[in-house]
Amino acid sequence: MLETPKQKTITTQAMEKIRQLIFDGELAAGSDHLESELAGRLGMSRTPVREATLMLAQQGLLEVRPRKGVRIVTLSLKDMEEIYAVLTELESLAAEEAARRGYKDADLADLKKAIEAMEKALADEDREAWALADDAFHTELVRLGGNSRIQTIVAMMANQVRRARAMTLYIRPLPLKSNEDHRAVFDAIRKGDANLARERHHSHRQHAREVLIELLKKHKLFQL
Repeated sequence: MLETPKQKTITTQAMEKIRQLIFDGELAAGSDHLESELAGRLGMSRTPVREATLMLAQQGLLEVRPRKGVRIVTLSLKDMEEIYAVLTELESLAAEEAARRGYKDADLADLKKAIEAMEKALADEDREAWALADDAFHTELVRLGGNSRIQTIVAMMANQVRRARAMTLYIRPLPLKSNEDHRAVFDAIRKGDANLARERHHSHRQHAREVLIELLKKHKLFQL
């Protein structure tokens, strides 16, 4: 039976709430939860919660276990290294393709807006606002690349990166270099320099990976 728009909205709300509980660590990695427990926690019926868990399972955040509820997936450092390797290559290709498309300044307005939002967030030392703007930058960059398959793969893996970043957001230095990298990628795309756009984004993602993995190791936040 097809869901009504209202049901879809409730399912989406359930998915976002459960995902945030995972990112915040309130649903700890490796922990098990019954569908009824999650429904009670969210103040929702079990149907949208069930649909939400299936969607989150596709995103790799949890496992649905028939008659046993769900288990929050535990990621290893190897998982994160592999995820970053894929994201680095695909996003760098998207940056290259975006530069080749000859976008006008108006086409790049949302990318520029995300950079400005990150710069303001850093000036205010608002790490959560920076994280939201960082997400917006990477999502828009991939969209501008124009490859729908890259968008699908990156969207699936990006949740794992957000999860790790949420765990390290307040124990890392302010991401000043990250903002410099974003500005350099933007400038290369605006100038139509495809090789430079790819190189700068590739370097940016590699550095971000090194910072993240080192923090996860130092604070023993993930399995080895």
